Amino acid sequence: MLGDYVVSALITLVVVVDPVGLVPTFLAVTDGFSRAARRSVALRASMIAGAILIGAALIGDWLLHTLGISLSAFRIAGGLLLFLIAAEMVLGVRMRREGQAAEEAVEEHVRNVAAFPLAIPLLAGPGAITATVLLAGRADGNVLLMGLLLAVVAIVAVMCFVAFLGAGRISQLLGVTGNIVLSRLLGVLLAALAVQYVVDGIRAILTG
Repeated sequence: MLGDYVVSALITLVVVVDPVGLVPTFLAVTDGFSRAARRSVALRASMIAGAILIGAALIGDWLLHTLGISLSAFRIAGGLLLFLIAAEMVLGVRMRREGQAAEEAVEEHVRNVAAFPLAIPLLAGPGAITATVLLAGRADGNVLLMGLLLAVVAIVAVMCFVAFLGAGRISQLLGVTGNIVLSRLLGVLLAALAVQYVVDGIRAILTG
């Protein structure tokens, strides 16, 4: 049973979080960042996402019920926030690094990008949080199973960090023009994903 639970949890979270699939998005939202800045974003985003999913496993279900927040409402909120970032990517108005004088602003932007949109809602989005809460429910208070779930979350966070570390090489292969085209294209795709989040949330509310 323990083995089945671990395999199920690992596969579920890897598929939902999709670290490799988010590499192009990582490249797009960190366009113009230095290598060190990208590494910092990768580390911060992975740690924040891991902490959020661990929190979801431990108190997610209790917290949502206590605050009277449904998962459907969370999907809608996440979708709206993601749409704002997608619009910035398409229009090319995201903040960029502009010399040594802007270094402090860049560091602040690195922190912001790591938290949103990478950690939330892409890595630890409604789907990942929902999956984590459901997996915690399957543990049914079993301390060992909960410990294994937390270990799985940590493994997935490490996988995200490793995947993002290799993003720089992909960026070099694409070149400047490729990165611009990729940013615009992914902006459109993210906008569609954001709308889907909102639609799913509204549908769940109407049919619930």
